Amino acid sequence: MHIMEGFLPAEHAAGWTLAAAPFVIRSARAVKRKMEAHPQAKLLLGLAGAFVFLLSALKLPSVTGSSSHPTGIGLGAILFGPEVMTLLGAMVLLFQALLLAHGGLTTLGANAFAMAIVGPWAAWGVYRLSRWSGASLAVSTFLASALGDLATYITTSIELALAFPDPAGGFPGAVLKFTGVFAVTQIPLAVSEGLLTVLVMNQIVMYNRDELQDLAFLSDEA
Repeated sequence: MHIMEGFLPAEHAAGWTLAAAPFVIRSARAVKRKMEAHPQAKLLLGLAGAFVFLLSALKLPSVTGSSSHPTGIGLGAILFGPEVMTLLGAMVLLFQALLLAHGGLTTLGANAFAMAIVGPWAAWGVYRLSRWSGASLAVSTFLASALGDLATYITTSIELALAFPDPAGGFPGAVLKFTGVFAVTQIPLAVSEGLLTVLVMNQIVMYNRDELQDLAFLSDEA
């Protein structure tokens, strides 16, 4: 992740674009509703988007046609919910494809499905489950960010395996091959992202209490 421009067969690229489009459209409406209801949180939303852009721009070579990097998607998913982060993630991927040659336009749908759809939902689900089970804010934030990151890469591995099945092992063999290659770099990156997100969350709780109270985040934590 990101899958580079032109790497996926045309039918796969088109299919992932069609699959991602309804989520992005729904997310745009969710962002509009959220900002109308909580205008005080606009700067915090901008921070969440900038966090995604900066972390996901740290590209490390991982496997032919792809790369490894943190995603940064967990922070915003925790604060605003997964629907809001789909639009922000897709916008980040679009800007990176146009300005940094990181990913591509033909593979934007596949990259968005992995990082901007599966990633936020996985992070949010892990966070809510962790809080429900009694874990602290720090532990829940760490788990959500790290596992949301890994969920993105598992999805990317599935996308690549569908496009390039293993000659001997088919789709399952290709999934194991791609996830195995990604794991070498991605597991340490996911742990690092989780720790960094905890540090950022601590600062937000300390200095952005008004915005968090407006979002009812602090009352949820209480």
